[in-house]
Amino acid sequence: MMPTVPLPAPAPPLMTAAEFVRLHGDESGVELVKGRVVRCPMPGGRHGDVCSKANYYLTAYALERGTGRVMSNDTFIRVGTNPDAYRGADVCFLSYDQLPKEQKTPTGPLEQTPELVVEVRSPTDRMNHLTAKATEYIQAGVKAVLILDPKIESAAVFREDELPQRFSNGDEVTLPAVLPGFAVPARKFFE
Repeated sequence: MMPTVPLPAPAPPLMTAAEFVRLHGDESGVELVKGRVVRCPMPGGRHGDVCSKANYYLTAYALERGTGRVMSNDTFIRVGTNPDAYRGADVCFLSYDQLPKEQKTPTGPLEQTPELVVEVRSPTDRMNHLTAKATEYIQAGVKAVLILDPKIESAAVFREDELPQRFSNGDEVTLPAVLPGFAVPARKFFE
């Protein structure tokens, strides 16, 4: 007689966007990826420092020009449907064209697509996962994704149908199609 092998337990059903928002809408460090909840480890001080600098430079730009809002701290952005998916952006820019100035910023996830998302590489992030995340943002309609890598003190900008543009040392990070006139030396994000 052959020994019986237990069958694996069936996978839980995919979570919908509404369920995710209801259960995790006020949490940080959690995303909905292809209908599955994914917990992200807390990244630490260096990550927060680089996020803060990205937020600072983008907010200064947006306030000076009166062009839009800058949000941070894992702002939920819808990146997919069927299955539903939300990613938590480290920093993002949403123009007043997307969400007029007179309207309040939503308390829950953004249903409008920001023009720019900034992701800071955490110590546990693999580059292929960040590239996949950037691709999800682009497919959702984000015009540019800026990935800042504190480990090697460099930046990369991802756009649709283009190879990533890389910046390091004295290079100035520019985003002309999204933020005309924005220029910050790459090293400033890591000082």
